[in-house]
Amino acid sequence: MRALIAGGGIALLITLLTTPAWIWLFRKLNWGQFVRDDGPETHHTKRGTPTMGGLVIIAGSVIGYFAGKLLNGETPSVTALLVLFMMVGLGLVGFIDDLLKVRNQRSLGLTGWTKIALQGLVAAAFAVLALQFPNARGLTPASTSISLFRDLPIDLFIWGSAIGTVLFIAWTYLLVASASNGVNIADGLDGLATGASIFAIGAYVVIGFWQFNQACATALEPNCYQVRDPLDIAVVAAAIVGACIGFLWWNTSPAQLFMGDTGSLALGGALAALAIVSRTELLLILIGGLFVIVTGSVVLQRGYFKLTKWRTGTGKRIFLMSPLHHHFELKGWQEITVVVRFWIIGGLSVAAGVGLFYAEWIYGL
Repeated sequence: MRALIAGGGIALLITLLTTPAWIWLFRKLNWGQFVRDDGPETHHTKRGTPTMGGLVIIAGSVIGYFAGKLLNGETPSVTALLVLFMMVGLGLVGFIDDLLKVRNQRSLGLTGWTKIALQGLVAAAFAVLALQFPNARGLTPASTSISLFRDLPIDLFIWGSAIGTVLFIAWTYLLVASASNGVNIADGLDGLATGASIFAIGAYVVIGFWQFNQACATALEPNCYQVRDPLDIAVVAAAIVGACIGFLWWNTSPAQLFMGDTGSLALGGALAALAIVSRTELLLILIGGLFVIVTGSVVLQRGYFKLTKWRTGTGKRIFLMSPLHHHFELKGWQEITVVVRFWIIGGLSVAAGVGLFYAEWIYGL
């Protein structure tokens, strides 16, 4: 418990107090945000605002976690290290993408296929490693079964270890790509993705701590959780949340620093990793409900446009602009209004997810 509080608190202080220095450095390096000309006119004033602030979040999370464990005299767990591996790995992909954007002063960094390949490489490495390192009870950080509140009777290794490994890597990639791109798409307004990530990743502080209190430590008691290192899942999640809270102080409207793809891909990757190691993979759809909604708006917009263009020769749109938050901006909503209302939606989604997680333990849903 002390490591959890210390990790979150230290990460918060690091990002809260050091971000001004990062902002100064990024300005010196001319790492300014590129803004699309076809977006909302109010966004044109954001051109040149320092970006790649995800480096601050990643640094705060990593230092906060290790400092919290050190202060409590504990050894870092392999499960938490894998979560940080995913976060840093996808953060590196996002950093390369951001760097190309600011150097070329255009909205396109890495090509789509290159980004997919790099995300897949990190996801595959995580998947293979997560099935190693069994503890004394034979539990590995990840399970080969698809999970909801806990493992379901759907084992990907039913057709053998070779095919099962391929299926598990593909399943991991699907989760990682969905979560990381979902947070990336939501990162379009000051503080929106940061605040929503605080809610979603904060859910795993609660889930990990609850699983620790109800762990199958000595015997398979009714409704106990077979999860490796559940308390450390809560600790690393708390460190990430703390880092995001400190960063949000500078990222809220009007933002002085953007997280960029460096931060959005890193946070989405961490979110997917937390779902995998806590055995709540399908529950992520509800916990990350806001990210599902904004991503869905892009899919609907593009699909409807292509369909109507194919049928009538003229493409039509459902929304004034996608993702969905830009639609409401063009309808006249103030940016801060959109952000706060979307935070409410994100918070309600998380509350519903955690509520169902608890209800499953109570009633065995």
